[in-house]
Amino acid sequence: MPKYIIERDIPGAGDLTPDQLKGISQTSCGVLNNMGPQIQWVESFVTGNKIYCVYIAPNEHMIMEHAQKGGFPANSISKITAIINPVTAE
Repeated sequence: MPKYIIERDIPGAGDLTPDQLKGISQTSCGVLNNMGPQIQWVESFVTGNKIYCVYIAPNEHMIMEHAQKGGFPANSISKITAIINPVTAE
């Protein structure tokens, strides 16, 4: 199943409190539970004004549907074509 990176423009994301992040996570998980097992949230990275999320889904449409239902921006959706790390250099 394809893996995607979603870029979400959220001004002040880096200043969100743990409780606010928990609430966002709960909203996301609730939407995912209603959508079924074919879409999965892997992890997210919070930066100053953006959140970068990694998802597994059959297509970009499903990622957009999740964003719309959850009230999240999905400013950019990119399909991951390869993963590299330090072990790749060996």
